[in-house]
Amino acid sequence: MPKALQPHPDRALPAGEARDVARRIHASTKDLPLLCLHGHVDISLFATDAPFGNPAELLVIPDHYVTRMLISQGISPERLGLPRRDGKPGADPREIWREFCANWHLFRATPSRYWLEHEFAEVLGVTTHPSAETADELYDQISARIAEPDFRPRALLDRFNIELISTTDAATDDLAQHAKVAADLPGRVIPTFRPDAVVHLDRPDWAELVQQLGALADVDTSTYDGYLQALRQRRQAFVEAGARATDHGHLSAAAIPLTDAEASRIYADALKGGVSAGDAELFAGHMLYQSAVMSSEDGLVMQLHPGVLRDHDPAIHATYGPDKGHDIPVAAEFTRSLQPLLERFGHAGGFRLVLFTVDETVYSRELAPLAGVYSAVRLGAPWWFLDSPDGMRRFRELVTETAGFYNTSGFVDDTRAYLSIPARHDLARRIDAGYLANLVVQHRLDEDDAFEVAQALAHTQARNTYLT
Repeated sequence: MPKALQPHPDRALPAGEARDVARRIHASTKDLPLLCLHGHVDISLFATDAPFGNPAELLVIPDHYVTRMLISQGISPERLGLPRRDGKPGADPREIWREFCANWHLFRATPSRYWLEHEFAEVLGVTTHPSAETADELYDQISARIAEPDFRPRALLDRFNIELISTTDAATDDLAQHAKVAADLPGRVIPTFRPDAVVHLDRPDWAELVQQLGALADVDTSTYDGYLQALRQRRQAFVEAGARATDHGHLSAAAIPLTDAEASRIYADALKGGVSAGDAELFAGHMLYQSAVMSSEDGLVMQLHPGVLRDHDPAIHATYGPDKGHDIPVAAEFTRSLQPLLERFGHAGGFRLVLFTVDETVYSRELAPLAGVYSAVRLGAPWWFLDSPDGMRRFRELVTETAGFYNTSGFVDDTRAYLSIPARHDLARRIDAGYLANLVVQHRLDEDDAFEVAQALAHTQARNTYLT
């Protein structure tokens, strides 16, 4: 008989005398609505509300947490169905699924395993343990489940108890799909403004994208002043569509302004195709500062997550494109990099900066002290490589003593994997319950206070950070 897949009710909770307290705390938060305000689910999912394709397309191909693990064990991207830039067809979905199930053991003790077990058992109603022997059975069970009418993307918003979800949208997105969704589901799905593609001058398609930006904004972007005006116009369009935040993925946290003359010179060089790598880096830092200026004007929360070297493997990038999991963290520095921005906006009313990192060494040395003194700063939830049980626990241990609980954003998931959203929130609530329970049994926190903090971390802090 196949091994049963049954997530333990006490998973991720602490051992010993703290467990009973953690159970009570988790019970008080597990049914709170989800605020998903740092998400990357594609808006087309909600605009079309089409049925999900098949198990491989839903759970394997788009999930770079899954595919990078399999690739690290020598399984080729072709066998995992990664879509190629040249349009060459990928592997058969059932064969992809068989590969995934046969290598289920690779995910032991990883957050991917935690999320997937939750998805299988609690979202899809599947209790058969993945393996080479059960792959076809699981494929058929999941295929039947996702074909049911109540498993459409919009219906899952209610089933998952999602109060509000944001997508991440380029500055050059016309927001037509958001308008369609807003007409049908007002106040449930909102855009987030991501200007990265038009602020990194060394992107090969930068000039083309800046032209698109100008066309959408009806502004001439042949000058630096016109470019800034176009960005302001697009931000306003996002605000009118319900946006509450911007999102910035830079290698460095440097937000250092240039003079208008220097910024104009670099911008003109880029339009001519002659910008240097050094000037492109300076301009990116300048535009982070300018984004803070604009956020102080229009009220969009500014989210910054630096410190990732994107597309580390050039062959993967050339064949399959960006965001295929070959991104590697690097050391990040915040204190000096953000000083010019925080000198001007760190205590400004109406400005909010949420800082994320994948460099744990800066938690207690830089991030907690910054959030502990600047009223505009909040620390974002553990992100990407750190949104794991131990990563979340270390975050609480390292930042709370300096920043407290209320200088953090609360949990906001960071995922393209729609079905994993409930699992991610549940894991965060369990880890916070365990952390708070340990404080209670050490007599460092009253249990009533622990319940109040747990509610804040699960829901209220995200609302206060992004929606007030």
